[in-house]
Amino acid sequence: MLWNTLEQTIELGWDFYGPVLLFVCLIALAVPVWAAIGASAILMLMWSGALPLSLMGESLFHGIDHFALTAVPLFILTGDVLVRTGLSRKFLDVAEALTQFAKGGFGSATVLVCGMFAAISGSDAAGAAAVGRMTIDRLVESGYPRPYACALVAAGACTGILIPPSIAYIIIGLVLGISASTLFLAAVIPGIAVLVAILVTNIIMNRLNGWEGGGNISAGEYFSRLGVALKSGWYAFIVPGIIFYGIFSGRLTPTEAGATAVVVTIIMGFILKTLKLSDFPAMLVSSAKVNGVILPIIAFSLPLAQALAIMGVPQGFVGAATNLTNEPWILILMMVGILIAAGCVMETTPNIVILAPILKPLADNIGMNEIQFCIMMITALGVGFITPPLGLNLFVVSGITGESILKIAYRAIPFVLFMLFVTLLIAYIPWISTAFLPDIYK
Repeated sequence: MLWNTLEQTIELGWDFYGPVLLFVCLIALAVPVWAAIGASAILMLMWSGALPLSLMGESLFHGIDHFALTAVPLFILTGDVLVRTGLSRKFLDVAEALTQFAKGGFGSATVLVCGMFAAISGSDAAGAAAVGRMTIDRLVESGYPRPYACALVAAGACTGILIPPSIAYIIIGLVLGISASTLFLAAVIPGIAVLVAILVTNIIMNRLNGWEGGGNISAGEYFSRLGVALKSGWYAFIVPGIIFYGIFSGRLTPTEAGATAVVVTIIMGFILKTLKLSDFPAMLVSSAKVNGVILPIIAFSLPLAQALAIMGVPQGFVGAATNLTNEPWILILMMVGILIAAGCVMETTPNIVILAPILKPLADNIGMNEIQFCIMMITALGVGFITPPLGLNLFVVSGITGESILKIAYRAIPFVLFMLFVTLLIAYIPWISTAFLPDIYK
């Protein structure tokens, strides 16, 4: 197959298609993603000679030897400590008090607490598990069908990678050489937009089906209950406050903000007597398991991405795409489609490390802002978390409830459509991603 670009003709043979076929087969056989990527990378290096195979070990360690990646385990650990200290329940109490005036109030509170948890942990799976255990049974008691309750939590937890601080933005910043703090700032409006879209979807579905009543409350009673909730749980918001203020004021790097959040959360746990020294082994092991899934994928994906770059695959992709059409709006739609499809079958981390260097030249070619491209990519991949066959959040909520994945996925269709609408807005309107950025980034 020949991909013609303006500068060169790139011919791809079995040194490219062989490793890709191997990767697809290994994924289909349920081989761990990091092992499938590693085997494909080694085969590509052997057949193509793009990089000496003897440099593989050095490349693996060099790929994860970045200070910015230290923030990943710190935010994961912060989320775990948050759950074990019971502070996450304070978020739910405040969210429920805020939404008690409306019909479908607890459903809306569930989405809000997903967003609050996302503003600390940066992980969607952790948010789905933590919030799901707290809310799904209560949602069912409030009148929601169990599959829909699971879908609501799964959709709300997608904000884990969309609302800063997000692990996904740390990784894409590392891959493309963009400051994570800049991406966090750019992600504020898009992250809130997705959260609002999920809230609106739930309100519409609740009104159409009459699942949850409520809302019959006077103003005095509303503010009284809200005051009680804030009085008993205001201190829980110290942690996200430190993270946001530290990062957005420029006083702390994401890594420093993560470390500070861990320390503050642990101290609060001891003060509240909800955390004991005996909790630390299980807490650290739990966080290490999550981190142990992410880092090997990054380590093996980077040599693969380097090999693809040396073979000219990104340039070839740009040439093939622009040969089909020169219309920027069609090319953007094509990128969104590729990202959503990739998000449906593979985790965010390998998608970022492999696809970002391939799609970024196409975005540059049509004049898309690089910050806008990053936000669009993460948001589109986020849709895949609630889309079969491998929507991660679907598996998480199914695992904690025993509900059928297909039933949950069917109930998640309205959320997918609304999230897709927001993704397209982000893709076509640069202001949504660059509103808070200095002029140098616009």
